[in-house]
Amino acid sequence: MEPDRQKFLAYLAGQGLKSTRQRDIIFDAFRSDGSHVSTEDLYLKIRRDHPGIGYATVHRTLKLFTECGLAEERHFGDGQVRYEWVAGKEHHDHLVCVRCGAVSEFEDEDIEALQQRIARRYGFTMTSHRHELYGVCSSCGGED
Repeated sequence: MEPDRQKFLAYLAGQGLKSTRQRDIIFDAFRSDGSHVSTEDLYLKIRRDHPGIGYATVHRTLKLFTECGLAEERHFGDGQVRYEWVAGKEHHDHLVCVRCGAVSEFEDEDIEALQQRIARRYGFTMTSHRHELYGVCSSCGGED
């Protein structure tokens, strides 16, 4: 059994919750999605093959993934909470298109180093950060 699933099952057991087939289906669908998904997006994807899984079950399960550290909530300014699978992924930042809502991930060592220098300059110990750039993607007419 892969470590992410073991971590989730251990978290459920520690919370006195059961492992269910529905949670397994949601786990697999969310982890394989690879995007920044809302509860509704994931629910609609799952509902096609598993109409017995309700919206509330998907939402509660996404919250469980977040609580146990497998996922993080993302707020990209559109009023919708999105979830991102973060287990096993390297740190990255986001480019968010304000027209179409597309979210792209990027990594930049220079930005990471600059953030560390700024934190040290102010005597600040950085434990985490989120970096999101908002603008217009090339598909919507942004600069190339």
